[in-house]
Amino acid sequence: MSFIEQIKAKAKAHKKTIVLPETSDVRTIEAAVLVLQEEFADIILLGTKNEILEKAKSLQIAHIPAENAVKLLEKAQCIDPAQSPLLDEFVELFVELRGHKGMTADKARELLVNDKLYFGAALVKSGQADGMVAGAIHATSDVLRAALQIVGTAKDSALVSSFFVMVVPDCTYGENGLLVFSDCALCQNPTAQELANIAISSAKSFQSIIKSSPHVAMLSHSTYGSAKHADVDKVVEATRIAKELAPEIAIDGELQLDAAIVPSVGASKAKGSSVAGKANVLVFPDLDSGNIGYKLVQRFAKAEAYGPITQGMAAPVNDLSRGCSALDIVGVVALTALQAQN
Repeated sequence: MSFIEQIKAKAKAHKKTIVLPETSDVRTIEAAVLVLQEEFADIILLGTKNEILEKAKSLQIAHIPAENAVKLLEKAQCIDPAQSPLLDEFVELFVELRGHKGMTADKARELLVNDKLYFGAALVKSGQADGMVAGAIHATSDVLRAALQIVGTAKDSALVSSFFVMVVPDCTYGENGLLVFSDCALCQNPTAQELANIAISSAKSFQSIIKSSPHVAMLSHSTYGSAKHADVDKVVEATRIAKELAPEIAIDGELQLDAAIVPSVGASKAKGSSVAGKANVLVFPDLDSGNIGYKLVQRFAKAEAYGPITQGMAAPVNDLSRGCSALDIVGVVALTALQAQN
């Protein structure tokens, strides 16, 4: 099976409920149909059921006739926030969470009714849903704002960051061509402490999704002091902090990319390293290098790039690219469901 098919199979074994709030976009409706057909997650759609089913009648999914798409969507739970009996409960929850920041009942009700991201996040916070996937028609900042205000960060996490699962064809590096890249989407220029937190979170994400031991490389343009610069110092300090906070995880740095993943180069440049030459989690020193790096691999190596997947949230809420396809949404739903299991 392909990587994403393996993820779907794992998700199906312990099915979770994922909320998709952006039902005004046909890609979300199509993705819901595909998920429900494969039965690896239960789906909550936010909006009026009649309007959602009406959209399904015009869907053109290659192997699913429109009438079958409608029948599949009947399996989804459709919730209109304005008419939901949960609304009053969620208003109280929102005020309880954000009252110290000036949130009032009137403002909470307005946001929950008019911005489905907030209602979706409340479903996750209250346990009505296990995770949320959004971003097809919203900016990343909008998705994360709703998630952070209502779902919040995990108790053992000081930072919300992101990662991509990269699946590189015909490749022996990493876990037979499978690697985690972090952070490529959220943290612009992390401090040493933040970089250490990203490394630890990424190792845990790799272990929970890939079910294998992480070997985390703290990337730099320098290996073991081959270059001197403040940027190198940051990575060295981040490595020290990460090792101190999580001594059970194989973390090493600073390492150049080739020293991190190529066994012969790792043995030459970083003798005695437990990570060099076999890294499967690559932690980039800043957002520029991370974003450029994953896109280079995606385009030149024709790799599959699944993400960005958030980590450090109290429950999984994941963002989409606004250029995503329905199949992209399906893949993120599968990963979100698997995160929810863990």
